[in-house]
Amino acid sequence: MAPRQIAHQPQQGILIGDVQVVHRLVHQHDGRVLSQHHGDEGALPLAATDNLNFGNPERPEIMGQFVHAIKGIGEACRALDFPIVSGNVSLYNETNGQGILPTPTIAGVGLIDDWTKMARIGFAAEGQPILHVGAPHNWTGHFGQSAYLRELFGCNDGPPPPVDLAHERKVGDFVRKLIRSGVVSACHDISDGGLAVAVAEMAMASGIGADVPGPAELDPLPFLFGEDQGRYLVVLNLDPQEDEILEIWREAKSLGIGAPWIGTTGGASLKLGNARAISVAELKAAHEGWFAAFMGN
Repeated sequence: MAPRQIAHQPQQGILIGDVQVVHRLVHQHDGRVLSQHHGDEGALPLAATDNLNFGNPERPEIMGQFVHAIKGIGEACRALDFPIVSGNVSLYNETNGQGILPTPTIAGVGLIDDWTKMARIGFAAEGQPILHVGAPHNWTGHFGQSAYLRELFGCNDGPPPPVDLAHERKVGDFVRKLIRSGVVSACHDISDGGLAVAVAEMAMASGIGADVPGPAELDPLPFLFGEDQGRYLVVLNLDPQEDEILEIWREAKSLGIGAPWIGTTGGASLKLGNARAISVAELKAAHEGWFAAFMGN
C-alpha cells in the first residue's frame, strides 16, 4: 500500500500498510515488513496496528497458523521498537471448506523529521549510483518460496528466507540515517520478486531507466530474483568518485552491512545483467494494463 502522508511543516506523519501472504504461510514475522517500508521513506516507526485474517480456528492447522503469526508479530515488534496499539481479527474465512491463506496485515504510523528529505520510490535523475544496502556477502539470493519459482514454475518448495531481526534493525537504521542526511534521492525495500522487481518498480515510478550489470561471475537469477530479507535499493545524489560516498561505504563496512554499487540510473530502458534491455514504457504498459486485458477491456 502506498504511504499516506499527513503534513505539518517541516515534520510529516506517514501511514503504511502491507502483507506478504506466501511468506506468512510458513514464516510469521510481519512486523518487520512495515519497519522496512518506514525505513525506505526515512520515517521513524512509532506504532502499528494489525488485522489478522484466517480460516476456521477450530481446525488445528489454522489455529497453529494463528498462534505462530501472533508470536512472530510480537517478536518482530519488540525487536524493532514498533508497538502494536490496536487491531482486529477476522476468522472462519473459507469457501467450500477451504480456508484462505493466513493473511495477517500490518499498518504502521511513523514520523519524518523533515519531509523535504523524504525518499521516494521513483528515480530522481539520471547518472546516479544505485547501492544494494543489506546485500548478502556472497551476492547470491534466497530462492525458496520466491515469486520467481512460484509464478514461472509453479514451485512452492523450500523454506522462506530467514529473518534476522537484529540485522533488519541495523540496516533500517543505517538507511534512515542516510535519508535524513539528504544524500538519498530514491529508496525502495526489496521484497516479492527480489532486486529485479524492486528496480523495475523504481523505474516505472519515474520513467527513468537503469543499468544493473550484476556480478559477472555469479548466476544472475538468485542475484536478481532472490528474496533475502533486510535489503534496500538506495540511490544517492552523489558522484561515485567523491569522498562522501567512500565515507558511506566505510561506515557500512564498520557496521557489517553490505552496500555494493550495483548500477546506475539513466536512459529510457531497464537493463539487468546480460538480458536484453526493455523500455520503461513497455514495462509500465504491461504492469498497469494486465487487469483491463484480463477483464476483456
